[in-house]
Amino acid sequence: MIYLQMIETPDEQSKFELLYLKYRGLMFHVAFNILHNRQDAEDAVHHAFVKIAENMKKIGDPMCPQTHSFVVTIVEHRAIDQYRQLQKHPTVELIDGLPGAQVEYDGDKPLAACILALPARYRRMILLHYHQGYSVREIAKMLGMSLSAAIKLDQRAKHKLKSLCEREGIF
Repeated sequence: MIYLQMIETPDEQSKFELLYLKYRGLMFHVAFNILHNRQDAEDAVHHAFVKIAENMKKIGDPMCPQTHSFVVTIVEHRAIDQYRQLQKHPTVELIDGLPGAQVEYDGDKPLAACILALPARYRRMILLHYHQGYSVREIAKMLGMSLSAAIKLDQRAKHKLKSLCEREGIF
């Protein structure tokens, strides 16, 4: 667990392990009741555990009611903060197979055929970035998306292209 690297002493590490095992389900339940989304609740629990790891010196007995209240309060506050953030910047679910222009290719270049077989948004990212030479930052601005969303789109497009190429035996 990456959290244990944040904690200095072995006693605090074992205390954190007990906290993690005892409260992770409860924390997820609390976060999910606020956020109503599995991934967002998991994010809130993760950030809450980071906060708990930073504050291990404030925790006495992991099984006492004060620790229970402390853990629940931290995850509630993190979930509420995350909820407020999501309300300011709503997200849209990514659908890989959005319809785009279907392209037929009769040439003998297998890489070009794989690029054209990509979903439209991936194909656009690959062509803009690697064929036309735009930076990911420029593409983000062109497509009206955040830089982090453009970086993720680029990663997914490369991964999908790689899997298509492997399936076609290109590499």
